[in-house]
Amino acid sequence: MGEVFAGRYELVDPIGRGGVGAVWRAWDHRRRRYVAAKVLQQSDAHTLLRFVREQALRIDHPHVLAPASWAADDDKVLFTMDLVSGGSLAHVIGDYGPLPPRYVCALLDQLLSGLAAVHAEGVVHRDIKPANILMEATGTRRPHLRLSDFGISMRKGEPRLTETNYVVGTPGYFAPEQVEGAEPDFPADLFAVGLVALYLLEGQKPDTKALVDFFTAHGTPGAPQGIPEPLWQVLAGLIQPDPRSRFRTATGARKALAAALELLPETGPDDEPVEIFDQLGPLPPGFGADGPAQPPAPGLLGPAATGTDTGTRTTTPGVFAPAPPDPTGTPHTDVPAPPAPPAPGPHTPPPPPPGGTDPHAPPPTPAPSPSPTPVPGSFPVPPPPAQPPTPPPHPARPAAPPPLPFPPDHEPTPPPSPPAPGTRYPYPPEHPQQHALPVPYTAEYTAPFPVPLPRTPHPPRRPQGPPAKVVVPVLILALICFTIGFWALAEA
Repeated sequence: MGEVFAGRYELVDPIGRGGVGAVWRAWDHRRRRYVAAKVLQQSDAHTLLRFVREQALRIDHPHVLAPASWAADDDKVLFTMDLVSGGSLAHVIGDYGPLPPRYVCALLDQLLSGLAAVHAEGVVHRDIKPANILMEATGTRRPHLRLSDFGISMRKGEPRLTETNYVVGTPGYFAPEQVEGAEPDFPADLFAVGLVALYLLEGQKPDTKALVDFFTAHGTPGAPQGIPEPLWQVLAGLIQPDPRSRFRTATGARKALAAALELLPETGPDDEPVEIFDQLGPLPPGFGADGPAQPPAPGLLGPAATGTDTGTRTTTPGVFAPAPPDPTGTPHTDVPAPPAPPAPGPHTPPPPPPGGTDPHAPPPTPAPSPSPTPVPGSFPVPPPPAQPPTPPPHPARPAAPPPLPFPPDHEPTPPPSPPAPGTRYPYPPEHPQQHALPVPYTAEYTAPFPVPLPRTPHPPRRPQGPPAKVVVPVLILALICFTIGFWALAEA
């Protein structure tokens, strides 16, 4: 099992690393789902301030991956976001190389859509690059990208956290005005979008410095090989060195891209489809699709928990155990064995002499028919009666035993004695000299019901504070002093 952070997020495995922290796949125990958790690695004030600024960003857009929640635990802090499993655009280019123009247009439209939502919040991203554009694992269906990593983003007008003559971002995706130290603005993000589009179309990182020098010296060049002219005109409007010559908004660039898309040729049947794979890989041992595997609780694997009968039962001394079933199918009834005949005592009459009869003895009674020796767990069955008119005498059939008043796995307990007249039951006795009635057997002990005690009236409380005859003169005197002081200040 992984480390549980702040009692909610269980870190599973690392899936990435950024400039100020590592990104983990984590299990959210509250929402019962996997999330991406960015854990702060450094604890200096400058890094923590950037971290707080990033987690405070809340943008709800299908193509923006913004922080969703955050947590702190001692000297550690993290924030979470949706888990995106398709990797980044860098993974796609590594798998396929240059992408078809229509596929690039679909990705570029989604990127500009998300960037428009970010700019609408007054936020400049300042770090748009292929590694910060993540992909959902959609397979061969329509791609779905999400703009992520707002670690160095800032709102327009906020104070900068960098020193003078120090540029923050990724080399190769800087706008020319950023290198010169200008204030971050929306056109700088659009310049980076144009470089990302060239990267997708050519399959390699463009040479930003050579492009800027050529545009500055010769103007807009012709379309490079493999890039359709309508699409190139849109890209040229994004990577102009002069920010005043670029598209001013992401929405304007989307409109120009939609017009250029209508002029592009359709995708041929021989073109290889682009498939976005799951780049995260399988979960480590101990984790499944429904979260971490919980070990079974002790005692839940026996026959009682699984509903399986083993066919045997252990009899504990002093605990009633039923007799085993009779193979003949006859139901068992537990009846005690008949009592033994009494031993001869001093007042017992002597037996009659052998060969004679006692004149004072009553007429002889026929002896009862012999009965089999009782077997534990069974009772004697009398022979069937003879046909009338002269039925032979037979012993009386023993009465059926009463039903068991207790479960078969508990000891029998004597029945409670009847309550005495006038006794309050089951409440405790009213006087200590009386004896409480015995409480019948229950599965759990139940405490006696408490008897409320009579309440003693409390004397009325004395009001707090000085009396009114003292407070009023003091307040009037304070008001007079305040008025005199205010008049003195006004005259000075």
